[in-house]
Amino acid sequence: MTTTSTTRSRELYEAACRHIPGGVNSPVRAMRSVGREYPIFIDRGAGARVWDADGNTYVDWVLSWGALPLGHADPEIVDAVTEAVAGGTSFGAPTEREVAIAELVCSAVPSIEMVRFVSSGTEAMMSTLRLARAATGRDTVITFAGCYHGHSDAFLATGGSGLATLSIPSSPGVPGGAAADTLIARFNDLSSVEELVATAGREIAAIVVEPMPGNMGIVHPDPAFIQGLRDICDRIGALLVFDEVISGFRVAWGGAQEILGVTPDLTALGKIVGGGLPAAAFGGRRDLMELVAPIGSVYQAGTLSGNPVAMAAGLAQLRALQARDAYTRLEELGSLMETQLASALAAAGAEGRCAIARQGSLLTVFHLGADLDHAPRNFDDGKLLDTGAFACMHAGALSGGHLIPPSQYEALFGSLAHTPQDVSSLAQAVEHAMSPEHATSVR
Repeated sequence: MTTTSTTRSRELYEAACRHIPGGVNSPVRAMRSVGREYPIFIDRGAGARVWDADGNTYVDWVLSWGALPLGHADPEIVDAVTEAVAGGTSFGAPTEREVAIAELVCSAVPSIEMVRFVSSGTEAMMSTLRLARAATGRDTVITFAGCYHGHSDAFLATGGSGLATLSIPSSPGVPGGAAADTLIARFNDLSSVEELVATAGREIAAIVVEPMPGNMGIVHPDPAFIQGLRDICDRIGALLVFDEVISGFRVAWGGAQEILGVTPDLTALGKIVGGGLPAAAFGGRRDLMELVAPIGSVYQAGTLSGNPVAMAAGLAQLRALQARDAYTRLEELGSLMETQLASALAAAGAEGRCAIARQGSLLTVFHLGADLDHAPRNFDDGKLLDTGAFACMHAGALSGGHLIPPSQYEALFGSLAHTPQDVSSLAQAVEHAMSPEHATSVR
């Protein structure tokens, strides 16, 4: 399918700009980094497809940035949400669904003995940091360039997909003191961590990492690197915090920590645990989580935390993932995506200019700059990517009826709703977009 008019999207964007900064409620949605004057406004979704405000249809590889491994409007989730809404949308009091989903999360994720539900990944990560500092009595935290942990002050000292896409190295409005306690190392480079430890040592409360990064594109972790972080934390008395907002319940039932065999002290979850509604969670060892109010003195609260509708959606999605042999099927889909996209790039003569990185059903096509000849291993490599070439691929995919994330620093997300035919169609669109004559005409 070739997109036709997007007149209504333009009209909605112009109206939105009068009342919403940049016309969007999250920056990357503006699609400016891929050269568009205005974003595509989505009207509805079903399965692996979305329809925009002008009636154009797209195969969706964004899937609410990974939150929908079952696809849009999955019947089990719709039924669960409908039942929950009919019983009331919010109480500010505990419900049985919170107990059920907490039991399920604790049974699934190796490191989580107790869990607290919140409303966003940013809130989950902010809370893990507060808890880690309280538990250790220390203030300093080590993070990694290119790993994004939400937009709270302490974590905006580093990069990640949104900041990188918009070429914002850090954010104005973050007090110097908030950033001063955040030390930045290089992912997959244990020596860079040891250098910080040598100077900060016993001041370090936690090492915070995406164990399988998805915010500088898919970057494969060296297993020795992740284990090395665990060893360093044990040696200096710091906590290891895994940000599994993307990888949790996506790469495996137990998340990245199940695959890597490394157990963190605290874990943040998001996206999938909400079933497409605003929900996230943080959890970990019982002794740490018992420091959280009301049984401990580390304060965290939220009117909509554990919202009954979000809990219903998240519980339905997790149960469906259990019942549908999801991870075998998602791995098969991801493998097919990798194989067919690699063939498409080779057919277009772009094989040497691109590299593919995949983890399960998450995949990034990296467009290599002149000084890079391999898929990035850290954000220093990520800075050498050809974002203009990615914009060409994005435009070609869109014109071929495929909606992919509008950022070189994100991943395509597959779902159980996608078919082999969807993958073949995507590969054809990418081959056309990356062919020399098309890429030249676009750029």
